[in-house]
Amino acid sequence: MNLGRRVLLASGLSVLLLLVAVGYVVVAGHRGSAPAVAATTVDASPGPRILFRSTDPGSMGRVATVGSGQRPGPRTVSGVACNRVYAAAGTVICLRPDGPLATYQLAVLDARLKEVQTYPLVGVPNRARVSPSGHWLAWTVFVTGDSYNGGRFSTRVGMINTVTGDTVDTLETFAVTLNGRPYRAADLNFWGVTFAGDRTFYATMSTGGRRYLVVGDVTARTVRTLVSNVECPSLSPDGTRIAFKSARDGDPSKGWRLSVLDLATMHRTALAETRSVDDQAAWLGNAEVMYAVRRGTKASDVWSVPADGSGAPTKLIPDAESPASLAAS
Repeated sequence: MNLGRRVLLASGLSVLLLLVAVGYVVVAGHRGSAPAVAATTVDASPGPRILFRSTDPGSMGRVATVGSGQRPGPRTVSGVACNRVYAAAGTVICLRPDGPLATYQLAVLDARLKEVQTYPLVGVPNRARVSPSGHWLAWTVFVTGDSYNGGRFSTRVGMINTVTGDTVDTLETFAVTLNGRPYRAADLNFWGVTFAGDRTFYATMSTGGRRYLVVGDVTARTVRTLVSNVECPSLSPDGTRIAFKSARDGDPSKGWRLSVLDLATMHRTALAETRSVDDQAAWLGNAEVMYAVRRGTKASDVWSVPADGSGAPTKLIPDAESPASLAAS
């Protein structure tokens, strides 16, 4: 089968999703059209740099880099535009509109942001991750049409191995163990994958009105719950901790608190960032966490904070989002 023609995460989209996605494409297209900054060659290979999506008005949506030792330092801006971007081991995942209609695609790019392959994608892009080896890509999209959800948005997670061509159309087909027991439910939702390797991953699962951190096995096609009230996990380079957002008092309407979970003890440490952070954080080495804070519908900045709960938030990259440290783990 030609994987380039395969529709990933195929599911029925309602009129609501179509209208929302059309609006999103129009905005995204406008964001990527500003030519004020000359495009240059961006290096996404392993090194002391941070890859990100620019939200500067002159380069809105473009993929860029900045030296990780400079705060903020000069940025290098490419001519490639993405709605979400992430990179590891010289492989870049770019979620972007696919033409003028309300459709999207996943683009696999090399370290020079040259297109390697594209795959049709159903849903509105939300999260993106690459495994440490650069082989596995994961993404989260918003979809509608689930009968249990009353027309509201649901999430889907998909994965693809760029070496073997193996795909996971949705985690909802995986065998689920909830609190030590096999579990099935129509309302299962998954989002926010982070990889521990080419087999093990972590993600968020929701069911019955609760959110859980799950650990999954791509080969065995299984997931099992670890703890509750953990969303958008991000595994530290040393594999010992997970940065995450948790709903305040378990209620997302009250916002989220950025925290770190020790996987050995399951101890949670609230970080010094007290603003509501609705993002999947990324690690800057093993001692810092970076994340985007929005300031309006289009603009955002990338901030960082110590991972041990000390210190104070620092603006790392102005006019940026979707950060990924390119330092080899």
